[in-house]
Order: sequence, then C-alpha cells, then structure tokens
Amino acid sequence: MAISHNTLAFTFGMLGNVISFLVFLAPIPTFYRIYKKKSTEGFQSLPYVVALFSSMLWLCYALLKKDAVLLLTINSFGCVIEIIYIILYITYASRDVRNLTLKLFLAMNVGSFALILLVTHFAVHGSLRVQVLGWICVSLSISVFAAPLSIVAQVVRTKSVEFMPFNLSFTLTLSAIMWFGYGLFLKDICIALPNVLGFALGLLQMLLYAIYRKGNKKVDKTEKKLPLEPLKSVVIASPLENGEVFPVEEKKQEKKSKEHGEEKEKSNEPNDSAV
Repeated sequence: MAISHNTLAFTFGMLGNVISFLVFLAPIPTFYRIYKKKSTEGFQSLPYVVALFSSMLWLCYALLKKDAVLLLTINSFGCVIEIIYIILYITYASRDVRNLTLKLFLAMNVGSFALILLVTHFAVHGSLRVQVLGWICVSLSISVFAAPLSIVAQVVRTKSVEFMPFNLSFTLTLSAIMWFGYGLFLKDICIALPNVLGFALGLLQMLLYAIYRKGNKKVDKTEKKLPLEPLKSVVIASPLENGEVFPVEEKKQEKKSKEHGEEKEKSNEPNDSAV
C-alpha cells in the first residue's frame, strides 16, 4: 500500500522537530558559561536576535497557512527559548553590549516585524498574503547562509577544521533534509527551497571536514609562518535560522602571539659563544 503524502510530510516534520529542538538547545552550554562567569565575554547577541526574528516570521507563516502544524510547534518553542537566551544575554552583558543588543532587538524583532505584519495585513489579501510572507521567510533564510560560507573560507584558507565542528554540520544537514522533505510532501516551496541550499552547504562543510580533518597539526606547526587572524566568534545558522556562536578566546590568541614574539627575539639574539 502506497504511503500518502500527508503521512510522509508528518514523518519528515516530526523528525525535523526533534532535530531542530536539539539545535535550539545547543547554546545551553554557552549560556551556562555566561551565567557562571557573569559575563558575555566574546559572545555575540546577533545570532539569537536573528533566530528569534526568524522563528517569529515562520510562526506567523504557519498560522496563516494553517496546515503547517509541525512548523508551528517548533517555531513556538524557538520563540520561547530564544527570548530566554536574549534575556540572559542582556542580564550579564556590559553596558555598551547591552545597549547594542537592545537596539538590535528593537530594530529587528519589534520594528521590522511590525512593519512586515502591517504590510502583509493591509497591503495584500487572501492567498497572496501567505505567499508574500512565505517569500519574506525564504529571503531571510537564504541571506543568513553568508555566515557559514565565511567558515568555509576560513577552513580552506587555514586548512584547519578547528572552527567547524563536524557534529553541528552533520546535524544541520540532517535538519535541512527533514525540512526539505516536509516542504516537498506538503507541496510548499517556501519551506523546501531554502533547505536545498542548506543541504548543499552542509554537504560542502562535511566534505571539507573530510579533506582537512588531519590538517590541524600541520597548521599548528606552520602557524609561526602563517599566523591565523584572530577569530572572536563564528555564527553557524541552520536553514531555519537556529544560531550558535563559537568563541575563540582572545587570551589564547594573545598567548600564541606572545610566544611567537619571544621565539623570534631569541632567534635574533647574537651568539656570544666562542668559536
């Protein structure tokens, strides 16, 4: 007996919910660290503000579409967890960082979101409203793929996968597959389309990991000749905008630079031994 499209859509949607749920919870160690140290350190708030903005838009899209229940459930959870993250971030951020985060939140999650709601509510009507909001969600989803591409460039340049964890790349690739399947069997191009790019990007990241995973030691040895540029944070976003920040502590970078400088000074010292 053939399996119906609704059954397949429900299966892919449930699996997508489970995977995205885990991705949404991925920043918990980050915020536990922030809580313990009472400081946001080098972490950035932008990924969480963008993730909340995306979840809000996809939530509205799911409400208007009415038959995308599983998209509704995961983005409802996404809104709640991202708000918690942002509140914790603002609580422990320095004054300047707190003000910047509040400005981003007001501009994106209040101003831009309100503008989109007003335009889609008053300027367009009927089925066109769902289409317009859906393509806005697609545009946002595609635009955030610039962040993972910066990681790909970093890996190729340094021949090191230090800043591109395989587990996260693999998880986000699975997430893209599940949401693509959900959109495909639901016959919703707005859900399926951005996940095609997400799947392609995930495969690229895993391919680079396979090529450069043994290159870490080589990079460490050649680091004196080609020092890495300080990388404070990298944003990795999934197709549904689940963001996480991976900090590279400045102290480690400074320590390496200092050791490199000391060794250089020693090599330049005149040799006083008698010949």
